Amino acid sequence: MTQSNSRSPVALSDRELQVVELVASGLTNQEIAEKLEISKRTVDNHISNILTKTSTDNRVALVRWALQWGKVCLDNINCCPLPLITTEDETESMVSSSVE
Repeated sequence: MTQSNSRSPVALSDRELQVVELVASGLTNQEIAEKLEISKRTVDNHISNILTKTSTDNRVALVRWALQWGKVCLDNINCCPLPLITTEDETESMVSSSVE
């Protein structure tokens, strides 16, 4: 079984990223086809291309790859919220209140 241990990012198209997200949400290829309004055969082709590009052997390995590279966010796990922009006074206030 091969895994993508490469440290270089893999370029996936927007459509391929949509498919990865839907795979990660647990949809079958038929359900993905219906949701994206494309044929199941097209989804099969996308999945095959994605597995090749990511050097993964199956859907589970693909989801692991997607989580590792931050391509999907599941139930607020593996999500990177943007840092809050605070003024210097707010930061100073937060630091002093946490020390107390």
